[in-house]
Amino acid sequence: MGSSTMDFEFTEEQRAVRDMARDFAQTKVRPIAVELDRDSRFPQELMKDLAALKLMGVCVPEEFGGAGMDFVSYVLSLEVISEVCASTAVIVSVNNSLVCEPLVRFGNDFQKKKFLTPLASGEKLGCYALTEPEAGSDAANQKTTAVKKGKAYLLNGTKQFITNGCEADYAIVYAMTDHSKKKKGISAFIVDTKTSGFKIAKKERKLGIRGSSCVQIVLEDVEVPAENLLHKEGEGFKVALSTLEVGRIGIAAQANGIGSAALECSIRYSKEREQFGKPIADLQAIQFMLADMAVRLEGARWLTYKAAQSKDEGKRTPLESSQAKLFASEMAMKNAWAAVQIHGGYGYVEDYLPERLFRDAKITEIYEGTSEVQRLVIAAQVLQSEN
Repeated sequence: MGSSTMDFEFTEEQRAVRDMARDFAQTKVRPIAVELDRDSRFPQELMKDLAALKLMGVCVPEEFGGAGMDFVSYVLSLEVISEVCASTAVIVSVNNSLVCEPLVRFGNDFQKKKFLTPLASGEKLGCYALTEPEAGSDAANQKTTAVKKGKAYLLNGTKQFITNGCEADYAIVYAMTDHSKKKKGISAFIVDTKTSGFKIAKKERKLGIRGSSCVQIVLEDVEVPAENLLHKEGEGFKVALSTLEVGRIGIAAQANGIGSAALECSIRYSKEREQFGKPIADLQAIQFMLADMAVRLEGARWLTYKAAQSKDEGKRTPLESSQAKLFASEMAMKNAWAAVQIHGGYGYVEDYLPERLFRDAKITEIYEGTSEVQRLVIAAQVLQSEN
């Protein structure tokens, strides 16, 4: 799969991972998806299955408890889980992209053994704590501090909108070790959430992806051993950016799953629903909407697979990741809107799928960098390439 040829004939192995994830989604996730959303319930019962299928550490080497698969396989598995339940998919995505990935890339042998192995094997769950009440898109504006004290750091601050926050065993927390250096004074730490002073202050009630927790975390003199510093002191922002670059491909895959589900249920419904004496699928207005949905979905998939393929080739993907995330998330929102429209009044009620897809799609345009941030990243890359 050379990126110059863009040949997406998936390998047998990649197809096998996708089919396994699809089978899991259809048999285990689908029966509880509506309930998870309705009750804002974390799918604890799925964690053992996800662990057994090695879906919590898809790209992590086998020696550290992962599946040792490539990134394309990961993206395909995430997409088919998202088609059924975006909440379950984001739990998987955060653990893989935002927690295991930086540990693989920046962790030392001790950290890989102690933290990465239980996370990748699904024995433990991770979360990623970068965002703060006043540091969203401006992630460099960190107020959380980490002060060295002997062989430990004391962390103080507040983290906002942390996915998996309630259930996580470990958190990758970003904090200022040197304010005078601005973003070069940010460091990353692996924090055990059972540590004294680590508190869940608030659980958010959300528009969508309700089956995953989203919390505010308050850190009050949380003592973190110096050996839990991820990478080097002052290199945290670099860790954060390279992690988000990978995470954005995962969110693009999630968006593709939502967009695909919107198209599928719309095709089915338009063939069954009759108006003016014939199925609404015969109406040109509906056909045009379905055509646009299909084209958008195909385009989003190609951008996502291309970014995943580049990652597998060992390249940095700031441009590809942002293009995939931007296009796929806006596709998911447009396809979900079209699904509601095609279903008419039924699209607006909770008994039908489009209503949930519409709510779940929105977050893909916001988290791991808003669409506006993606456009800034893309513009910077495009302008740079012209020099």
